[in-house]
Amino acid sequence: MANTAAFTGINGLREIRRSPASHLAEAFDSGSVQGTVTLKEGPFQTMAGVRVDRSSEAGARIASVTGGLPERCGEVRGTERVSVLWLGPQEFLVVAPEDAHDSLGGDLIGSLKSALGDGAGQVVDLSANRTTFELSGPRARAVLEKGCALDLHPRTLKPGTALNTEVGNIPVVLFKTGEESFRLFPRASFADYLGRWLLDAMREFASPEVP
Repeated sequence: MANTAAFTGINGLREIRRSPASHLAEAFDSGSVQGTVTLKEGPFQTMAGVRVDRSSEAGARIASVTGGLPERCGEVRGTERVSVLWLGPQEFLVVAPEDAHDSLGGDLIGSLKSALGDGAGQVVDLSANRTTFELSGPRARAVLEKGCALDLHPRTLKPGTALNTEVGNIPVVLFKTGEESFRLFPRASFADYLGRWLLDAMREFASPEVP
């Protein structure tokens, strides 16, 4: 009989978990240019895909859990710990720290499911579906502009805005978290390619600027 005791809950798996870009951690460190542009992975975020009519009773109940639901494309609602990104007219991505996951003592996924109840919609645990890249620094925008068709100028893309787009031909949700900081949410299967693409795009900033 197989011993499954170690697999009863995520704590039994934590030591053997590997994030989609864990093998690039050293390359991210060595490829970052402090004070110019830095790249790191923020793995294992708690994520949930929510489909619900925000004007319905179920939508109101879910909004009470998340701290609100976005009304329009690009808008982000939530709390200090929970961000709710607009993906479609009735589709949202809820992102929270790792410890918000029910398997680690949190209650986010369960609370969302309870809030939806028998209302029309769905709550799906997507924590393993995507990883998170954090790109920051004065040249972070210049790196993204090499492979993103969005207008990333601050007059257009304000902090607190999240949009579906492509970076380096990879579909991502791009979240501008500050004046010089971005979070990118690629699907796990694209993490290796996008991580290497970002490193290559950052490379020129490690050299002295040619006057």
